[in-house]
Amino acid sequence: MSRRPPLALSLGDPAGIGPEIICAAWQALRTSGPVFVVTGDADLLATASSAPVRRIDSMDAGPGVFPDAIPVLHSPVDAAVIPGRGDPAHAAAVVRWIETGVALCRSGEAAGLVTAPIAKAPLYAAGFGFPGHTEFLADLTADMPMPGVTSGRTPSPARGRRGPVMMLTARDLRVSLVTIHTPLAAVPAALTTEAIVRVGEVTAQALQRDFGIVRPRLAMAGLNPHAGESGTIGREEIEIINPAAAELRSMGIDCSDARPADSLFHAEARAGFDAVIGQYHDQALIPVKTIDFWGGVNVSLGLPIVRTSPDHGVGYDIAGRGLARPDSLIAALRLAGETAARRLAAATTA
Repeated sequence: MSRRPPLALSLGDPAGIGPEIICAAWQALRTSGPVFVVTGDADLLATASSAPVRRIDSMDAGPGVFPDAIPVLHSPVDAAVIPGRGDPAHAAAVVRWIETGVALCRSGEAAGLVTAPIAKAPLYAAGFGFPGHTEFLADLTADMPMPGVTSGRTPSPARGRRGPVMMLTARDLRVSLVTIHTPLAAVPAALTTEAIVRVGEVTAQALQRDFGIVRPRLAMAGLNPHAGESGTIGREEIEIINPAAAELRSMGIDCSDARPADSLFHAEARAGFDAVIGQYHDQALIPVKTIDFWGGVNVSLGLPIVRTSPDHGVGYDIAGRGLARPDSLIAALRLAGETAARRLAAATTA
């Protein structure tokens, strides 16, 4: 086991599949790591499976406990939990568990944060004021300095460009999104050259800092069929997207002009770039989930802390039935551990 601090893993929606996939992930990682400590309700975890659970008082105790039991910084849920039934009464605990994980990262007691899935509707009903996890984490870390980019050609600010930017990963594919949960009809109006440049710069910096790629290669996905066919079936590539690619190149970032998305994601094409800049949600999510439906990971780029999460939701329809697969959570934990190790190595050699 590594001597670096353990990861914090927030429990997520207690009525979803979070508790059971956490227990299954621990079974898979208990001897190999990465080590994680759960911020959540220890009693709820104990009822989710036969995995042993142990309450601890500090993160320091986590590595010693981890081979034998799931270490938990216990914080009880505020209302009864029925698997599959989201409840606004759980919202305060869900938020508290996330806040605890962030605080542990801020103090250096945790190497990074992995978040089990949350459901937005119960949180909104309880007055949660953020669109989702990522925006909440950005707010909680807004006053923290960004770690610097230590290598490569990108002429970036000393502490890096801020996010958050959503990246989805699956095997050898990484896709960063310019627009996320935007209705398809509203995507063209939402695209701006400035937004695309920000996503490209944050992505290039993250590839250097967190993925160890010295000279990242970005592929720019077009919005329209055939990337607009020289403007005959759409002008967004000419007026918005290609100018953004040119600006990124002027900054020293290797980025293609807009390429047709229908030929961008096959295996031979993927060998020619390190990440894609996708313009809208399904443009990124369909190839990611086709390549590895169970093992995709959501990565928050441009945050001063390491954060990953499974690329799926709370699974109310199967919660508590023993059907949920932990693949995506395991992949998210492994990626967070690898990223944290790179950041720690960079910090110790700076």
